[in-house]
Amino acid sequence: MADQIPFLFDIPTVTELTTKIKSLLEQNFVDILVEGEASNVKQSANGHIYFTLKDSGAQLPSVIWRNTVQRLGIQLTDGQQIVVGGDLQVYAPHGRYQLIVSLVQQAGIGKLQQAFEELKAKLKAEGLFEDIHKKPIPKFPTRIGVVTSKTTAAFQDVRSTLEKRWPMAEIFLYHASVQGVNAAPEIVRGLQYFSAEQTMDVIILTRGGGSLEDLWPFNEESVARAVFDCSIPVISAVGHEVDFSISDFVADLRAATPTQAAVFATPDNNEVNMLVEDLTRRMQLQTVGTIKYYKDRVENLAKAYALQAVQQKIINARNSVERFQEKMDNQLQVMLSEKKSLITELLHRIEKENPNAPLEKGYVRVWQNGSWVKLKKSVKAGTPLELEWFDGTKTID
Repeated sequence: MADQIPFLFDIPTVTELTTKIKSLLEQNFVDILVEGEASNVKQSANGHIYFTLKDSGAQLPSVIWRNTVQRLGIQLTDGQQIVVGGDLQVYAPHGRYQLIVSLVQQAGIGKLQQAFEELKAKLKAEGLFEDIHKKPIPKFPTRIGVVTSKTTAAFQDVRSTLEKRWPMAEIFLYHASVQGVNAAPEIVRGLQYFSAEQTMDVIILTRGGGSLEDLWPFNEESVARAVFDCSIPVISAVGHEVDFSISDFVADLRAATPTQAAVFATPDNNEVNMLVEDLTRRMQLQTVGTIKYYKDRVENLAKAYALQAVQQKIINARNSVERFQEKMDNQLQVMLSEKKSLITELLHRIEKENPNAPLEKGYVRVWQNGSWVKLKKSVKAGTPLELEWFDGTKTID
C-alpha cells in the first residue's frame, strides 16, 4: 500500500523521544547565564520561587528552590531586570523545560539604561508623573517617616537636619536595603507600611549616591507604583544632585540630596519664631492705628461749625470713644500678654525638646538599631551599640 509508512527503522515513543531531548539539553546547558525581566513571580507555600524570565521575543520558565532562596536571601518582584545562572531541566511528564536557578544578579548597565528609558516612557504615558497627582507637603509636620537603610550616611544626614530645623517632629525609620535584588521588595513594604498606618505627615524615601546599578532599586516599576499609590506625601531623594531615578519623577516632591529632603519636609524653627514676633508687632500697630484713626475723626467732627448745636452729643460720643479706647487698651494688653506667654512657652518647649541639649552638657546618647535607647531594659544583647556625643559618634560591639 503506497500510503503506508515503511517500517525501515524503529519509531521512538513519546517517552523515548523526551528522554533523548532531556539528556541532550541537561548535558549541554549546565551552569549557564541568561539575562531578562522577571515576571509572574510567585512563592509557593513550601518556599520555592517560580517565575518567568522574558524579553521581547521569548519566555523561559524558571524556579529557585527553597534552599537556594534561603542561602542567597533572594527576594524578587515583577519587572526586575536580572541575570540568572543555573541548569536547564526537562520535566518529562509535562514535556516542558525550565531553568533551575542558583544565582541572581542585577543586570548590566546597558540593559539597565534601556530598561530605565522604557519604564520612564511607559509610566509617563500612564500619567504617573503629572502634577495633578502630586500631594502637597504639610508645612508643620509632627511625624516624619523615613524609608532607607539604618546604616547609611543618608539617614544620619536626614536625622541630624530634622533635629536642628524642627526638633518637635518625631522621626520613624523603616529599615530597607537600598541596593541589590532584595532592595526593591523591602522599599515597597516600607512605603506600604506607612501608607496603611496613616500616622505619618510626610515620608522621605532616600539613599546616597552611587552607580546606576547601585541606584537601580529606585528605578523598579514596583517601587514607582508603591510611591504613586502611597496615601501620604512622599519626598524622593535618591543619589546626588545629578542623579535622577524613576521614584523621583513619581514622588510628590524630588530633592537633590538627603539633606535637602529634610529641609523640604520641615520649616526652620528660628524662622517660625521670628514670624510669630513679627505678626505680634504688626497686630499691635494695626490696633493702635485703628484707635487713633477713629479718635481723630471724632475730634475733627466736633470742631465743625455745623455740629456746634449738638455739642453735648459730641461730648457723649467723645466719652464713648474714650471708654472704647480704654477697653481696647485693656484688651490689647491682655492679648499681648497672652501672645507673650504663648511665645515664651513655645520657646521653652523648643529648648526643652532640643534633643542635643544634654549632649552639649557632656552627656552621651545610646542608639541601637536606629532607635534611641532610653532604658537599660531596652538594650538587646548581641546587637552593636552606637554612642553619640555632641562632636561625633562611635559604634561598639
